[in-house]
This record gives sequence, C-alpha cells and structure tokens, in this order.
Amino acid sequence: MLIILILYLVLAFALFLIPAKLSKFKPLLIAFFHLCLFGFFMTHLPDVAAGKSIDIHQQWIPQLGLNFELRLDGLSMVFALLITFIGFLIFIYALTYMKSYTGTTKFYFYLTLFSGAMLGLVLSADFIQLFMFWELTSVLSFLLISYFNENEQARKAAFQSLFVTGFGGLCLFAAIILIGSIVDSYSLSEWLENAHLIKEDRRYLPALVLVLIGIFTKSAQFPFHFWLLGAMQAPTPVSAFLHSATMVKAGVFLLARLYPILGGTPEWTQVVSLFGALTMLTGSYLAITQIDIKLILAYTTISALGVLVLLLGMDTQQSVKAAMVFLFVHAFYKSALFMLAGYITKETGTRSIDKIGGLIKTSPIGFVIAMIALFSMAGLPPMLGFIGKELIYEAKFDSPWMSTALLIIGVTSNIFMVTIAFLFLFEVFLGQANEGQKKSDSSYKFLLFSPGILALLSLGFGLFPDWLTQLVGPALNIIRMDDVQIKLKLWHGLNQVFFLSLFTVMVGVLLFIHIYKHKQVIRVWQRVNNRIFSINFTKVFSSGLDKFIAFSSKNTQLIQHGYSRFYIITIIVFTSILLIFQLYITRGWEIESTFTLQPFYISGLVLIIMLSVLMSVLSTHRLFTIIAMAVTGYGISLIYLYYSAVDLAITQIIIETLMVVMFVLVLRRLPKFAKLSNRRTKMRDAFIALGFGLIMTFLALKAINVDFNPSISDYFVDNSALKAYGKNVVNVILVDFRALDTLGEITVLTIAALGVYTLLNVKKTKK
Repeated sequence: MLIILILYLVLAFALFLIPAKLSKFKPLLIAFFHLCLFGFFMTHLPDVAAGKSIDIHQQWIPQLGLNFELRLDGLSMVFALLITFIGFLIFIYALTYMKSYTGTTKFYFYLTLFSGAMLGLVLSADFIQLFMFWELTSVLSFLLISYFNENEQARKAAFQSLFVTGFGGLCLFAAIILIGSIVDSYSLSEWLENAHLIKEDRRYLPALVLVLIGIFTKSAQFPFHFWLLGAMQAPTPVSAFLHSATMVKAGVFLLARLYPILGGTPEWTQVVSLFGALTMLTGSYLAITQIDIKLILAYTTISALGVLVLLLGMDTQQSVKAAMVFLFVHAFYKSALFMLAGYITKETGTRSIDKIGGLIKTSPIGFVIAMIALFSMAGLPPMLGFIGKELIYEAKFDSPWMSTALLIIGVTSNIFMVTIAFLFLFEVFLGQANEGQKKSDSSYKFLLFSPGILALLSLGFGLFPDWLTQLVGPALNIIRMDDVQIKLKLWHGLNQVFFLSLFTVMVGVLLFIHIYKHKQVIRVWQRVNNRIFSINFTKVFSSGLDKFIAFSSKNTQLIQHGYSRFYIITIIVFTSILLIFQLYITRGWEIESTFTLQPFYISGLVLIIMLSVLMSVLSTHRLFTIIAMAVTGYGISLIYLYYSAVDLAITQIIIETLMVVMFVLVLRRLPKFAKLSNRRTKMRDAFIALGFGLIMTFLALKAINVDFNPSISDYFVDNSALKAYGKNVVNVILVDFRALDTLGEITVLTIAALGVYTLLNVKKTKK
C-alpha cells in the first residue's frame, strides 16, 4: 500500500513529461491506474470480509512516537473502493469534458494528487499522518476550485473553502494532540485499546468538540455548509469527485473511524445527531428553491451528508448499518447527477433549470440515466436508494433518543428530496424546450458513459442488495467493534416503515405537482425564504473577514507604529509584568546571602561602575557617553576576573573594545547632539529603567536562593572531557553544547558589522 501512494506521486509528476501530442491520453492513463488499484483492493476483499486487516508499519520519528502506519480493514476498504472506482469513472469523464480547456495537465496533476491524498487519508492508521493527508486534500481542493482563476467568484470560493476547512483542520490537529496526550500515542491501535481511558478523561469533552468542528467543516455540516455551495465554481469533474463522493466524505470517514473511540457517550449522541438532523433538513429544504443545477445538487449533497452524520450520531447498530449502505447510495447517484449536470451544461450552454427543457428528445439515454439516479435519490424502488431510505427509517424508529423528532425531520427532508427529484426530471427532460436553447452537440455524448455506469450500479445493487453485504458487513464490524451479521433485501414486507415510505413518496409527488403547475410558488417561496432566512452565510463570512482585516489594520497601526523607543518600552514593561507575576506566584523564599562591603576594592569598583552609568545617562557629549559606557563594561570584566571567570572576562574585554571602536566610528559621523526628550519623558524612562533593574535584581537573588530543578553543572563537568574532548568547561559549553546559540550570536555580530561597514561607505548623492 505504501508503494501505491508513491506511485500516485510518481504518476502525477510524470504527467508533465508526456509529449504534447499524447496529452489527450493523460486522463486515460490515470483512469487505467485507478482501475488497476480497484482490482488490487478487490483481490483483498475476501480477507477483509473474513475479519482480517492488512497493516504496514514503518518507523518515522521514533523519538516522538511517530510512525508511518497504514491499515486496510473493513472501513478503509469501503472508501478505498469508492475512491478508486469513482476516480476511474471521473477521469474517463474528464477526457471529454476538459478537452476544450487549456492547462489541463495542471488540472490532472492536482486531481491525481488529490485522489492519492484521499486514499492515504482513509488508509492511515496514525492520526498525525491522517492529519497531514487531511490538510493535503483541503489544499488540493483549493487549487481545483480555483482552476478557473480568471473568475473572481472562483478565487473567492476557493479561499472560502480553504479558510473554513483549514480552520477545522487546526481544530482537528489540536484534538489529536489532546487525545494523544491521554494515551501517549497517535496510533489507531493504541487509541482503540484505550478508548475507555479517553472517555473517562477530563480532556474528553474539549477533544470531542474540537474533533467535531474538524469533521463538520470538512463534511459541510450546518453552519459550515456554505463553503460547499461556493465550491461549485470548480469544473464538474471536481464537483462529482471531491464534493460529492470523496472529500466531503472524509469527515464521515473520520466520524466512523472515531466511533469506537469517542462514540457511545451522551455528548456524542446529542451533538452529532442534532447537527446532522439540522443539516439534513436545511439542505433539502433550500434545494427546492434553487435554479442553478449544480446548486440544487450541492444542497442535496449537504442534506445527504447530514443524513450520514445523523446516522453515525444515533449510536445504534441499525443506524450504522444504514449509514454504510447510504454511503454507497449517495456516492452512486450524486456522482452520476453531477456528471449529468456537466453534460447538460455542455449540451445547452446553461446551468439554469428554468432555461432548459425537452432534453428527452435530444438525449433519451441521458433521460434514462437521470431517471434512475433521481429515483435512487428519491428513494423509489427498485433502486438502491429505496433500500437505504428503508434502513434509515428503521434506524430512526429504533433510536432511543428523540425518535419522534428525528422521524418528523427525516420524513420532511425525504419529502423535499422526492419533490426535487421530480422537479429536476420534468423541468430538464420532460418540459418544453426554450426557444433560445442551444442545439445538441453529439461530440459530448461520451459524457454519458460514466454516469450511466453509476446509474446501473444504483439499479443493480437495488435489485441484488446481497452484493453489498460483504462490503457493508466488515465496515460495520470495525465501527461497532463486534461481529455483526447483516442481510440486505429490497422487500421488507408491509410494515410501518413501508407505509411511512409510501406516505413520503405520495406527499413529495403531490408537492411536486403543485409546484410544477403553479410556477409562481417557487418565486413566492424564495421571497419567504429571503425574509425568514435573511442570513447569507457566504456574505457573513466575507463581511466578518473584511472586519477582521480592518481590525488587524488598526491594531497594526497601534502596535507597529515605527517608534523604536516605544517598542523597547513595551518589551521591557511586559517583561517586567511577567517577571513580577512569576515572583509573586513563587513567593515564600528567603534571601540567605550575606551582604558585605569586603573586599573594599570590589565595592569601590561597583561604585565607579554606578557613577559611570549615571554619567552615561546625564552626559550631553557623545564621546563622554561612550567613555562612561566603556568604563562600565571594563569594570564588569574586572569583576569576572576577580571571581576567576577568566574566559568571560576576556570575552567581555574583547566585545567592549569592539563596541567602543564601532561607536566612535559611527557616532562621529552623526549630527550634533540634540535633546529629544523633555523632563517628563526622562522621568518616565528613569522609572521604567529603575523598576526593571530592581525586578532583575530580585530575580537574580531568587535564582541564587531557590533551586526548583537539579543543577546541570555536574553534567557539563562530567561530560566535557569525555564527550567534547575539552577540559575548559566554559569553552566546551559555548562551542559544543551551545554551538547553535554561539553560531547565532556570531551571525548577529557579523551582520551588524556588515551593516555598520555599509553605512560608513554610503556616498552622499548630489541633488
């Protein structure tokens, strides 16, 4: 499996090496690669169905406990098959769809990398590794949405998607670190083994909230659903692959993967179910009033994602079973419908449903494909969608939490989906053709191949649902951590679920008939929505971003004002506050040092240093100030020398001499001395300086008298000669143990010297 991910990378870059004459075969090559991968995973299906998993473990950074781990089990098998098979159909579809565009090599490069990143995500058995693939899918989605970068809306939509999913990714990363700190590992196996410890820990709730934010942003749950609508600016192959079958399902995958680790608690059940139900109803309700075909499909995708999240949140065996079946249901019909939308756009030149009609005459095959896919979306027999809807209703009947409310919301949402399906079918294919409608172009007929395959799968799995058993069963066992026997069938008999399903279809059809006969209903509905739901999340996002930028600009003007004096004052004041707080919270220590004026020459030296400091502050002549500062520096070096710190003394003398020379060279070229501070400013600066000096004095005394940690001096003494081959401990610390620090100091001095040299050699230009 590791080789597969490497092959993805190699194939993506190899696209740039294919000659221009053969460029039209690039999507066929990638499609063939995906078909081979699909076959590879299918060969491992019997082992996975038997309950086995294929694991790969490669050490990465063992010191940090990070490893490269891959796992192919029942859950990852489901997603791997969907990614590779639908990926195969998408690239076949893109062969015809993208032929009229330029820069397609870049497009196929991004899409291939995305497919590999998505596969890496679902196969990851280490959560740091999973997070890396998670973020990679967001970045590649951004690049694909902005493919038509000359379009301002595409650029804004791409940024919006990256911002929202990137924010969720950061929350997810924080959650991974938090949970990893509980079990001291980021491995999936360790998390599964210690699931009870994670749920009992006080960090469980914040970790759960952060995880759900990451999942909800990725899978377009309310109120983060708006980014998916903007993503429809991407080319149709992207919408069909990323935003219906794969990327938006990454959140669902992670929710399923974490189900045995974080699930089963009241917090999980209530929060996940609530947001799933709200998203499900919001998406289906708002889809009815849309005119753009891709927006209709985007809203129904949001609704379907809400269904999946709701089912995984309900925390029952029946709900998880329904979620796994509905995963296939939605992937088949929604990818087919998105690709069909692309075909319709190419055929008619528009995506507005009110400007299209009568396509059954020019594309009877497209009508059949649309009918099968839409009937599956509506949950009509004998489609796979009907089985999925029945299972969802059964799960809601069995739900121990808010079963009545969930049923009402679910039935209402499904009624809207039935209405949408019939509206789409009748408006586009059975309605009257518009006068200005573009004539059919036979060169795009091949676009029906891929959606046709998916439509046939919806019908085939509906008639023979047992084919899905060996896919759904192992996934269900992994999620529920139990050996669950399942059986899928089209007919469940005359029971309450069947009658509820019949009621859903009847009401949905009646609502469709009313809307179809009275066109003004949609317009009235839209006006009502605009009044009731006045919040436009995209506008709120843009407005919030603009306000944040404006706030940041004002904040920058306040903080980054350009006055070095205030920068230094700010640093000193805040450092003082932090040090005072540190001294306060560790209060209670006593000063054990004895103060004495002996030896008298050291006391005299300190007095000279103090007088020189005072002179440097009060002097009005630069040369006197430099001399006073030099006296201070050389005096400190003498103190070092008295206490046998010969190396420090020599270093201090060298640095002090260099600084004196540099100051003399620079200052003699500056203008005459001028008073830039009034008395009030000097008093302020004196107060700050004395306060900071006093705090540092107490800090130094505390460092001498308080020992929180064992001394490290013994380590240096014991290891200097043994490991660094040097007897002078101070020198060894500087050049070996603190080599990078010393290198940094030397680099700073070198840069400063070069800067001074440059300033001294700047020639005045004549005006």
